[in-house]
Amino acid sequence: MQRNDRSVKAGRILQCAMLAGLTGGFAEILWIALYGSLTSGSSVEVARQVTATVFQPLVAWPVAPLIGIAIHLGLSVILAVVFVRLVWIPFALSLRGGTGLLITVGTLVAVWAVNFLVVLPVVNPSFVALMPYWITLFSKALFGASMAWSLRNSYTPRLP
Repeated sequence: MQRNDRSVKAGRILQCAMLAGLTGGFAEILWIALYGSLTSGSSVEVARQVTATVFQPLVAWPVAPLIGIAIHLGLSVILAVVFVRLVWIPFALSLRGGTGLLITVGTLVAVWAVNFLVVLPVVNPSFVALMPYWITLFSKALFGASMAWSLRNSYTPRLP
C-alpha cells in the first residue's frame, strides 16, 4: 500500500510541475505577444525562430509558428519538472515569504543567461537579434514568477 501512496504522490508532484511549466510558458508567450503588438517586433517570427532553433527544415512550413509554440511549451514543462525535482522540493518549498520566489526567478534568470549568452548565439544568432536582451530577460523572470506562483498554489504538502 505504501508503494501506491508514493506513486500517487509522485504523480501529483509531476502534475503540479507540468502545470507550473505551462503557466510559465504561457506567461512568456503573452509577454512576447504584448511586446510584438506594441513594437515593430513580430511574435510570429519569434515562434518561427523557436522552430528554426530546434529543427531548421520546418521553418519554411506555414505551421512553423505553431510548432514553435508547441516546442516552447514542451520545453517549459521539461524545465519545470527538472526545476521542481532539483531545486523546488529540496530547497525552495520549505522557505517562507518571498525566498522561494527569489530562488525560482534567480534560477530562471540563470537559464536565460545560458540560453541567450552561450547557446543561442551559436545555434541561432537570428533568434538572439529579434528582441532586446532586457525584453527576453524580463520574459524569463516572468516565467519564474509565474512558475513559483503556480507551485505555491498547487503543490503544498502537509507539514508534519
